[in-house]
Amino acid sequence: MTTLCRDCFTLTEQPTTRCPSCRSPRLVTHPELTRLTLAHMDCDAFYASVEKRDAPELRDLPVIVGGGKRGVVTTCCYIARVFGVRSAMPMFTARKLCPQAVIIPPNFTKYRADSRRIHEKLARLTPLIQPLSLDEAWIDLAGCERLHGAPAAVVLARLQAEIEQEIGITVSVGLAANKFLAKIASDLDKPRGFSVIGAAEAKAFLAPKPVSILPGVGPAFARSMELAGFRTVGDLARAEPRDLAQHWNAYGLRLSQLAQGLDNRQVNPAEVRKTISAENTFFDDLTDVGALEDQLWPLCERVAHTARASGVAGRVATLKLKTKDFRLITRRRTLPVPTQTSRTLFAVARELLAAEARGTAFRLIGAGLSDFVDAAEGLDLFAEDERRERRGEAALDALRERFGKGAVVTGRTLKGDKGT
Repeated sequence: MTTLCRDCFTLTEQPTTRCPSCRSPRLVTHPELTRLTLAHMDCDAFYASVEKRDAPELRDLPVIVGGGKRGVVTTCCYIARVFGVRSAMPMFTARKLCPQAVIIPPNFTKYRADSRRIHEKLARLTPLIQPLSLDEAWIDLAGCERLHGAPAAVVLARLQAEIEQEIGITVSVGLAANKFLAKIASDLDKPRGFSVIGAAEAKAFLAPKPVSILPGVGPAFARSMELAGFRTVGDLARAEPRDLAQHWNAYGLRLSQLAQGLDNRQVNPAEVRKTISAENTFFDDLTDVGALEDQLWPLCERVAHTARASGVAGRVATLKLKTKDFRLITRRRTLPVPTQTSRTLFAVARELLAAEARGTAFRLIGAGLSDFVDAAEGLDLFAEDERRERRGEAALDALRERFGKGAVVTGRTLKGDKGT
């Protein structure tokens, strides 16, 4: 059994409750500690932590990053979470739960700058880095032990301390046998956490956990799984893979693997974003075309906004539908001109929807863009309508970034909000 001190980075093989070198109680103990190399690093309440760092008087106050009466919580600090506030929660709900909270509009320019500083530190440790977002990434330190003169666990503990000292925010680390387990581990002991899940213990560790811990299992899907008799991950692990495939097709087989703690994906720095998508699962199945369109529009807005923020335009528009019996329908159309606007995506997805929504009840709808080009080069000289829409929506992005997501809301978005 190996123990690591997270303050002075001493490794010892002796069981202890305090570091033999510095007497710190901040220890990590695990039999696989010095053999594991794959980790997931996640900044703790990133946007809120940056705001508190820049305004120390907010340190002991609940802080919510978001804005607008009809906006949502972008993130919140851990003090606000004590009151029940959560990311993606409507702002009016968050204000009711925590009326004393300090509300701060998001400043993505500042957050991106800090994200770059963190990723530069990661790049100095290993070339095997796969970012998931501004504030999280998978890291594989395999083969780097000689370079750093220490096993991956020590290197990661040093990284945590360096980020806290130099950038002024905290991060949590999950060290594990694969990407799936590492992401779970990083969330176990937030903030400033360092948790380990080894291969030998994975199945037993996962067994009592609710199915909602698995990637891709949201609240609505979790309820349907419970109705099918699968309440815990252990229930899935005990099931025959073919039975899960009968319920959920190829994803059923994926669930079977994850329930065993298995995940053969590698950390891939070259893996580029192949698609930008958003989807919504309904509490009640929808049949009416108008109601489905009301749900489709805000998804198109989210996809287009992400495309603009990423500097890409998509040549292929996608509509995703799932029937009440979990049959997945995907329809794609290649566009004459690449787009990054919600109006163009919605117009195409709406036509695809009209061809499918003929009395069928759907439990999910989604929209997406793929086959990306650089947005600066992707709009040809004859796409004046597209360029005009792009300028208009970029102007709305600027207003929302400055005054909050709820500062500018379209009529169809309001209609869709009322329908959910």
